[in-house]
Amino acid sequence: MNDLRSHFGFHTIPFTREIAIEHRFSLPVFDEPLSALRRAVEQRMSAALIAPAGTGKTTLLRALCSQLPEARYRIHYVKVTGLSKRDMCREIATAIGTQPAGIYPALVRRIQEHFAAVSDTDGLRPVLLIDEGHELRADVLAMLRLLTNFERDSRLVLSIVLAGQLGLRTMLRRDELEDIARRLSHYAVLRPLSRSETHRYLEHRCTIAGANTLPFDDPARDAIYEIGRGNLRVTDRLALKALELAGCESCDVVSSNHLVEARKMLWP
Repeated sequence: MNDLRSHFGFHTIPFTREIAIEHRFSLPVFDEPLSALRRAVEQRMSAALIAPAGTGKTTLLRALCSQLPEARYRIHYVKVTGLSKRDMCREIATAIGTQPAGIYPALVRRIQEHFAAVSDTDGLRPVLLIDEGHELRADVLAMLRLLTNFERDSRLVLSIVLAGQLGLRTMLRRDELEDIARRLSHYAVLRPLSRSETHRYLEHRCTIAGANTLPFDDPARDAIYEIGRGNLRVTDRLALKALELAGCESCDVVSSNHLVEARKMLWP
């Protein structure tokens, strides 16, 4: 990897997940959903972020956190799997720093009391980010209604941002989840990048890594899009592997042949 940096003039390895929020790729496809989620939270409402795998969901959540000042908000993050209602409450209780033991109804009350105290005593707005929401069981998803119900729904205390892949949108359309679906004031959506957006993304990642010129020729850039179809995760893996191959051959520019070989090494 050190040879990769020196060969192409990078000061850091490009196309890794280690990217500072201030260096994130800014495009309307990301900026508009981010602004909408921020507005929902600022209005003490809840929202959903629907994003296919590999389209920047986690980075967008990190960006949202960075735009909510610590002096006004207390943000908690929970990444879920197929948990029961009680286990989900225990995960949330652990994340917010309250006692995770007890029966399910007591856990719900304890969590509600904690969020109310954050709002009333600390003067902060509690925000709960729930990631991988497409893996939630329907009964657990319905349980989230209880967490946002304060004084018979007459008071807005907790904002929930529910993030997940496309299956989350399908689940929220189920009749038994209509109540929780209606509590979400906005549905933000991410999509894969277009061809031109993918080209700009490659330029952006190389620039912030220190390159003075883009080390991909035009056919290689097109090959990255044709293979990855604008999926950021696939694009990153392809681009980095192709750079490694080109560097090993002492090539100054990545060609489409390097992309073909990179694909063989990344997928059967």
